[in-house]
Parts: sequence; C-alpha cells; structure tokens
Amino acid sequence: YGGCDKRRARQERIADCGRLYRLRGTCNGKPYSDRQENGSRDVSIRLRHRICHFIKGSFVDIVQRFLNYTKINTTTNRVAGAAGIMPSNPKELELAGLIKGELEALGIKNISLSEKSILIAKIPSNLDAPAARVAFFAHLDTSAEQSGDTKAQIVRYEGGDICLNKELEIYLKASENEELQDYKGDEIIVTDGTSLLGADDKAAIAAIVNALEFFVQNPQIKHGEIIACFVPDEEQGLRGAKALDVSEIGADFGYCLDCCGIGEFIYENWNAGDCVVTFKGQSAHPMNAKGKLVNSLLLAHKFISLLPAGEAPEYTEGKEGYFWVKELSGNSAKTVLKIDVREFDEKRYEQRMEFLQKTADGLRAIWGDRIEISLNDRYKNVYNFLKNDDAPAIRFAKQAFKSLNIEPKIKPMRGGYDGAVISAKGLPCPNLFTGGHNFHSIYEYLPVGSLKAASEVVKQIITLAAAQA
Repeated sequence: YGGCDKRRARQERIADCGRLYRLRGTCNGKPYSDRQENGSRDVSIRLRHRICHFIKGSFVDIVQRFLNYTKINTTTNRVAGAAGIMPSNPKELELAGLIKGELEALGIKNISLSEKSILIAKIPSNLDAPAARVAFFAHLDTSAEQSGDTKAQIVRYEGGDICLNKELEIYLKASENEELQDYKGDEIIVTDGTSLLGADDKAAIAAIVNALEFFVQNPQIKHGEIIACFVPDEEQGLRGAKALDVSEIGADFGYCLDCCGIGEFIYENWNAGDCVVTFKGQSAHPMNAKGKLVNSLLLAHKFISLLPAGEAPEYTEGKEGYFWVKELSGNSAKTVLKIDVREFDEKRYEQRMEFLQKTADGLRAIWGDRIEISLNDRYKNVYNFLKNDDAPAIRFAKQAFKSLNIEPKIKPMRGGYDGAVISAKGLPCPNLFTGGHNFHSIYEYLPVGSLKAASEVVKQIITLAAAQA
C-alpha cells in the first residue's frame, strides 16, 4: 500500500469491480501522507490496517462481512445486565461502532448511535410519491450459552459429517442434523467446535447492511425510506428492544431477522407472562414445632399441586400453552416460586393469568397474608398487532419469498424475540430467517446460500413496497 503505483492499481481493481467510490487519497479521513510524514514502519502498518478496515466496511462481500462481525465477541453479560448496564458487554458498542463506520463509508448520512449501543440508520426515499417506510432490526449480542471467541471456518459440504475440530474430535453429525442434506454442494460456515458461530444474530446484521449497500450503489432502483436498527442484549429479556424509542424509527412496519433456516417466517409467538408467588412460613424448632411451625416450602408445593396436570412445557407442542414451574427457592420460613406463563391466544393467556390470581386469592382466604402474588406481562404475540394475514408486513414478505422462489415455512414461535416488544410499541414487526441453524450451540452453522437469500428477501421487500407507492 506504500507506493503510488500500488495505490493506483488498487483503485483500478475497485473500479473493475463496479464500485463507485473514490478514496481520493484518504482512508477513513486519514491521509496516505501519514507514512511519509512519520517515516516509520509501525505507522505504515497501522495505515495498512485502516485501509483494510475501509475495504471490509465498504467493498467486501456478505460472507466476509459476516466473518468480520464474528471476530468481535459480543456475548451478553447477564451479571451486568441484571445490574442495569446497557450494553451488558462493551464489545456490543464496539460492533455497533464498526457497523456505523461501514454505513458512513457507504455515504449514508442519517445515522445515530446511542451510549446504550442502539444504532439507527436511514436511507431517504428516492420516490416522488409517498411509500411505505420499512425498518429492519437485528441484535448485536450473542447467547451466553458459550462465551469463547468465535473461530469460524468455511467448508464445502458434500455430504456426511463435518469435522469441526479434528484435535478435539468434534463433528457436526449428519445423523443428528437431517437438514444438512439440503445443503449438499453449498458452502457452509461453521465453528471450530469451541464456541458459538454468532449467526444469531450477526448473519442478520450482514444481510441488512448488504441490502443497504445495494440500494446506495444502485440509486436508479426506486425505494421508500429504509431504516436499519441494531439493538443490544436481546439474549437477556429483549432489553435492547425495551429500551428502544420506536418514535425514532418512524417506520410503518418492520421486520426482525432472528429466526433460523431459509424460508422461515414467523408472525406468531407467545403471549408471555411472569408469575412470582411468595410464601411466608413460621419457623420453629422441630422438638416443639407442633402447632407452631408453618413450612413455606409445603405451602408452595400446595400451590403447584393446583396447577392443571399436563399443561407444562414437557407435555405441549405447537400452539399449546403452559405453566412452567421454573424456579423454587427458599426454606421453611420463606419460599419464592417463579412460574412462566405462555399462550398464543390472547384471551387464553388472560385466562391463565386470571387462574393464577384466583388460585392465590383462594389460598389467601385460608392462609391469610402468608401468600403474595405478582403477575406481569413480559411480551405479547406479534399477531395481536398484525391483526390478520393480509397485513402489509406479512403480505410483502410472502410476495418476496414467491418472487425469489423460496418456499415459506410459516410456523408459530414457541418463544419471543425483539419484534414482540417492538410490535407492542406500535410498529408491527414479524420475523424473517437469517439462514442459520443450531443457535446457541457449538454446532451452529450457516449455509452461505441461505445468508445471501436472507439479504435478497430484504431487498425484495423494499422493492415491492416501493412498487405499490
């Protein structure tokens, strides 16, 4: 990178690739003359790193972009999150800063990054008529199930097991991952078996940024306002989405990219609630406890025994709701019971919460103030806000799948995602696939074709929305 000839050759290569950017002798605002003024090898190396960073931010393909993101360890920190710190991992802010730099290098002007690591970027409409404003969301953090640095690798899959780590004898087994056979002949991004891959949700970030780059580079393609938003700490209670001021987004509807294999499309998820029941006992020494000891542990067990049999996670599937006795802690003097409440249908969800309240009220009539109950909503079903299958966010996604010959795999999500919180704030937000599999696992993998397809769906939705302006 030191000589003029090399710089000229490099610029010619960029032009040959059809890139319409001009470096004009600078890299991220730093002049090439830095090396000439300092004359040191160290400065030359730093300059070379800045140049490489600029290339990765603007000109690299979607696969390399994703790999760059995986090199920043953004494992969510539950301890920091419980203490109210956002982002829980400062590396999330580092990743947001990298993305911001990439978007600025593309020439996008309307970008904001908060100290909480909420990044919002907007590309204005190039239409004369009003068009739907569409937002796309992804989260910056990765699951705490594995916290090691990601060491991604790309393999061409020709069938059979994939060796992730020969030394540790770790294999992604075809017998345990039947969907692998769908990707024969494709390149697949995997780990070395010692970490997560981070496709949840860095594949989404790469897909969205790649789509933004496409529209910047092709101004002749018409589109309405495009909004991209990246939030922290989804992996612990959707904290980033809860902190988001949706009025700053200004979209008519949006999409999270936070589900799995190619074609997955989710617009139904749990109505989710939290129940905390506190039982107060009366301590007494066992040698003279008769008539005095009130064991709070047994009070809790009595409450649990009144829950409907068979309505628990281990007995349910599909759209069947449940009560999940998630945590029981305490001693004879005081016990705390935590129950998760889940139901797809909004009315049945309300009935479940009412059942818990009435159960506590009935026991209070017998035990007095020895029982206290607290009921809270955690998040809502996105479909509550979409209302019907002809909602624009659903319709455009299905049309995009059809135009790209992607078979939609529509199914309810027995979980929650940022879109549930964002929808409740007034911005309907279903969930699109990223292409990844085995999230939260060392066996996580991402077919390259699926990653590219995720970005193509984003582009197609934007184009379809503009066509109906």
